[in-house]
Amino acid sequence: ESRWPFLFGAIIVPSLIQAVVLPFLPESPRYLLLEKQNRSKAEKAFRRFLGKEDVSQELEEVLAESRVQRNTRLASVAELLRTRAVRWQILTVVVTMGCYQLCGLNAV
Repeated sequence: ESRWPFLFGAIIVPSLIQAVVLPFLPESPRYLLLEKQNRSKAEKAFRRFLGKEDVSQELEEVLAESRVQRNTRLASVAELLRTRAVRWQILTVVVTMGCYQLCGLNAV
């Protein structure tokens, strides 16, 4: 019983390791390209990750996916429930997750 503070203190070790290593980890090419708008750093990151010189195809795929994502309209929960095609799937998932919560299966 007197050793429980050491259990809480054990969290410090992985936290310190992560804090020391984090500045040396490379940034995501996707983040660099889409969020920072820095194409040259994104190309460099793709080259590093993929190990090849020509990464133009990967850059174009990320940009195309971003354009598609921007043009996609999000539906509200009310709209989904009104749509007959997906109503039963949503209700099935909600009932299943509710049963998981009530029986404690997600805690296991």
